[in-house]
Amino acid sequence: MATSVQLGLDLRPLACGRVQLPGSKSLSNRALLLAALAQGQTTIAGLLDSDDTRVMVESLRRLGVTFAGDLSNPSQGLAVQGVAGRFPGGRDSQLFVGNSGLTIRTLLPAVVVAGPDCSVELHGVARMHERPIADLVDGLRALGASIDYLGEEGFPPLRVNPTTLRAGQVLKVKGNVSSQFLTGLLQVAPLLAVQWGYPVDIEVDGPLISRPYIDLSVHMLRSFGVQVSEPSAGRFQVAPAGQSVALRSPSHLHVESDASSASYFLAAGLLGGGPVRVEGVGKNSAQGDVQFAHALAAMGASITWGEEFIEARAAQWTADGRPEVKAVCLDANAIPDAAMTLVTVALYAPSGSTTRLEGIGSWRVKETDRIAAMAKEARALGAIVVEGPDFIEVTAPAQLTSASIATYDDHRVAMSFALASFEHPGDKLRVNRADAVGNGVEKAVEKPREPGDNCAEAALPIAQQAGRSLVIQDPGCVAKTFPEFFEVFADVCAQAVPVVAIDGPTASGKGTVAAQLAQRLGFYYLDSGAIYRLLALASQNQGLSDEDEPGLVACAGQMQLRFQADRAFLNNEDVSLAIRAEAIGNRASRLAALPLVRRALLRRQRDFARPPGLVADGRDMASVVFPHAQLKIFLTASAEVRAQRRYNQLKEKGIPTTLEGLLADLLARDERDSNRAVAPLRFIEGSDTVFLDTSEMSVSQAVEEIEHAFAKKAAERA
Repeated sequence: MATSVQLGLDLRPLACGRVQLPGSKSLSNRALLLAALAQGQTTIAGLLDSDDTRVMVESLRRLGVTFAGDLSNPSQGLAVQGVAGRFPGGRDSQLFVGNSGLTIRTLLPAVVVAGPDCSVELHGVARMHERPIADLVDGLRALGASIDYLGEEGFPPLRVNPTTLRAGQVLKVKGNVSSQFLTGLLQVAPLLAVQWGYPVDIEVDGPLISRPYIDLSVHMLRSFGVQVSEPSAGRFQVAPAGQSVALRSPSHLHVESDASSASYFLAAGLLGGGPVRVEGVGKNSAQGDVQFAHALAAMGASITWGEEFIEARAAQWTADGRPEVKAVCLDANAIPDAAMTLVTVALYAPSGSTTRLEGIGSWRVKETDRIAAMAKEARALGAIVVEGPDFIEVTAPAQLTSASIATYDDHRVAMSFALASFEHPGDKLRVNRADAVGNGVEKAVEKPREPGDNCAEAALPIAQQAGRSLVIQDPGCVAKTFPEFFEVFADVCAQAVPVVAIDGPTASGKGTVAAQLAQRLGFYYLDSGAIYRLLALASQNQGLSDEDEPGLVACAGQMQLRFQADRAFLNNEDVSLAIRAEAIGNRASRLAALPLVRRALLRRQRDFARPPGLVADGRDMASVVFPHAQLKIFLTASAEVRAQRRYNQLKEKGIPTTLEGLLADLLARDERDSNRAVAPLRFIEGSDTVFLDTSEMSVSQAVEEIEHAFAKKAAERA
């Protein structure tokens, strides 16, 4: 359910870089259920860690399935001990499926077939109880299943009662509402085939939508030894892995990256110029949503295919240097999830041109009525939209308007409209891409900014400079399939500009060096420590404790931050002196050790990366915030030298302190920073980070050293 949380997005002129996608939700949930039903143990690597997969795992646990490992560590893998076709638990169980249509539509037939003694209730969020399931229930009742509707007829919640199934000749299911009904029956058909002693036929009544998802199900079943054939269109025959083995564990299984999630970043490659490469899914993927790339090519993208990647960039540019986007008429039946992304892309086509997406009737019964939702929010951005039962037409506006996008607790609505943060032809903002990317480094060196023209002034959001704002309501809804979407989206935009990332312990001089380097290069400057100090001050003003992580995260999202030259503003109040107090610094260090706080501030830091470039200093700039920085520096000095530097700074400002106290505090902060669980501050030998000890260096010498290293990197890239 939507909350009051909102996420304001700065407008982005560019996108360029690489994205490692999370695991496929469709493959993850199919793999989890089949591994649970199989004979033997299956270790699944690459699983998506999201709300949808977690409700599947928890439901299977309640049915008696055991797991070893953790979803949060996809590379290690999750070991699933199969139950050989019969759930050992599940008596009087409550299974919560959230808003995961795939979970309930595959779990229901699994409980019916593999849990004959089970009495199970399946329920979810309010929207789940509005999503139709009658066609699947009718098909299962034809086998003798005892299923009760606990609310409105034809919709969850449901109760499955103990029963004995009767053998049948052909299972029938309608395919015009959701392909997941057929997937649910296909996945239990091997169990029925063993019970009945002959292959099971499944017949689709009427047209079948989203056919690629059925192909995906068949592909996964074959991984478990199941034989699936299609003697005639819409009729499937399923034979088990063996005479007495319905599903045989493959022992190890790898889930490839999510092709649906790829759509947002491929579209960013077109709207932001690119190239943007998504890694983990390629031309041989079994996922139908890779076909989104062909649709994007029709709208103006140049697509490059690899074995394990897809790359998109603008194929042509308008006379004023913007990516050229084309309107299309497309049957999107085969890519229903990814096609939502095209609605936002259509906003960037020439003013007055119309994009029509057909064959999307399934949008009406998804997490929300997606046709209605996408139409309403596209209108809020200024488009003319016509919607029908299974189509949507979007006529591009001359100019996008400011909008607060409602997301309807639907992850794909939120992620699709994040793309509206790219510069639109009607925006006042104009970034010369050639200057920013092609010649950004050289021109920045040749034309440094005037004194006082600091990056801090760029903290005025680009959205404000462009005359419009974009807000995404309830951004947390993306946790359904891609919890870190907004942070990753900000990263791919940050990769489009040169970044110098300088990390180091407190009082190492990194802030002074970074600020002067930014001035020399003509780049913007980010003092990440100031952001944590601002949070420390803001949360202290609100009376929040260091342990109130949810409250601190909320505070981080609500802060109005602005930098101007060497001054910092919190909610329009100049707090430059207040945030430099030692007590605030110590509090900031403690808050920085909290994982959720660090994540809350991650996107805000990445948004500082704007043309022509950025110099950022902190404690995790190179390792976490800007992992793709062109130059990474670890800048340090001895503890005694750093304590003396800080003592001199505070004394000059008239702040009373002692050298001994400063040294003790500094050593304590070093200990916390180097041993915290998240992004510890350490120099790693053999990494691509340059180590620079400034104990015997002046500020100007350190700046010159880094400037030389950056020029060398720029020459290598050229």
